[in-house]
Formats: sequence, C-alpha cells, structure tokens
Amino acid sequence: MNMPNSDLVLRELSGVAELKHAEWFQKEVWGKDDPPDNSDLMLAIQHEGGLVAGAFKDGRMLGFLFGFPTSQPHIQHSHRLAVHPDSRGMGLGVKLKWFQRDWCLARGITLVRWTFDPLRRINANLNIARLGGTASTYYQDYYGEMVGINAGIPSDRLLVDWHLTAPRAEELAKGRKTVTPDGADKTMIVEVPKDLDRLLVSDLDAAISERLRVREEMTSAFAKGYKVDGFDAKTCCYLFTRS
Repeated sequence: MNMPNSDLVLRELSGVAELKHAEWFQKEVWGKDDPPDNSDLMLAIQHEGGLVAGAFKDGRMLGFLFGFPTSQPHIQHSHRLAVHPDSRGMGLGVKLKWFQRDWCLARGITLVRWTFDPLRRINANLNIARLGGTASTYYQDYYGEMVGINAGIPSDRLLVDWHLTAPRAEELAKGRKTVTPDGADKTMIVEVPKDLDRLLVSDLDAAISERLRVREEMTSAFAKGYKVDGFDAKTCCYLFTRS
C-alpha cells in the first residue's frame, strides 16, 4: 500500500529475514531487556491468518504491527504496534492502524482488540481519539512486573474495542472529526499525566501514585456503567459516557 504523495510503503512482512529484523526492531522500541515476539512465532501466526506488517521508507522499517486471530473469526487481537524512536511525529502509528483496518475488513474481521497503558497520553490519543476505539475493561497489573520502558510501576492496561464499521470509526477513517455521541451523560472524566516517561525517571513514587489513582477512578467508573468514549489531548483527560 503506497501512501499518496510519499515514498512510504505499508505492507505485510515477507520472509524469515524481515521477521528476524522485526525482533530487533521491537528491542529498539521497548528496550533490549523486554523480550520481543520471535520470528518463528510470527511466521507461524502469519501463516494461520495473522497480520505482521511494517511501514518502510527507502527500504528501512520505521513502524511495525502484529495482530493475530482469536477464537471468534470476526475478531483480531492487535498485539504490537511500534514506531522507531527517530521516526515519531510522522503519523506512522495511525497509518499502520488504518492499514490494519483495511486488511481486516477485506477478510471479514470487524472488531480489533488490544491493550495499552492508560497512563500513556500519546497512545490514548491514538487509540481513542484518532481511531474511535472505546474501553470498558481495566486489567490490574496485567503482565506482572515488567522491564525496559515499562519498568517500575504495575503493568495496568485498558482493553480497547475498535469496532471497524461503527459510525465513528467510519467517519474518522474518512478523515472527518467526530464528537462523542449525542444523548449520552458526559459527566465523567479521568486525567492522566502528560509525560509518563519523564515521571518514571524524575519521581517514581509519584508515577506509582498516579497509577493507583487512575486505576481507582477508572474501575469505579466502569463499575457504574460508564465507558471510555473519548480522549482530550489538550487536557490529558479520558471522557466517559453512559447512554
């Protein structure tokens, strides 16, 4: 898939050499101590209907995406999305996700799910605001103790549901800005730190405190029937609705 007016190419990875390179790429993004998905696993899953894709410019991989089938044929689990540190700010993350959407819809897949750290503002903006994902499930310390860029705090995660044919996702795919659906109670918000990585380095105790605060506020909101249906990048706030 060639992007208009660009030499950027988004495509599936091909062959063991590219899959092995994807192992190295994961270490570059998440740290050398964080175990990557290995090439043998990705090759097998690719052959069984999974998606292993990359964003390339002049033959160099700048982004990586890995998704695999679930027990339900219409649902894919999106496991990895990574952009090289020196290539951020180019919109590669959202481009890879729209590539994933097209790939899935062509195969009858209408729902993609994945988890992400709710304290990471950039990820929240991508997953919720720019793609139209929603969330109503919170996992406490999902992966247990982690290393690399995720070290130091509990590995809590939000589960995103990306309904590929939902009106909001359809409008966003066309490049149109959308708002939270009308007729909903929009009284709940949860604020998150502007820069989790800086907080982890400068004040680990504060980072842990933020983790526990957001955990309490989100799980409480979900228990009351609210769901995450928006994210305001300017205020770093999740927007919760309850129809």
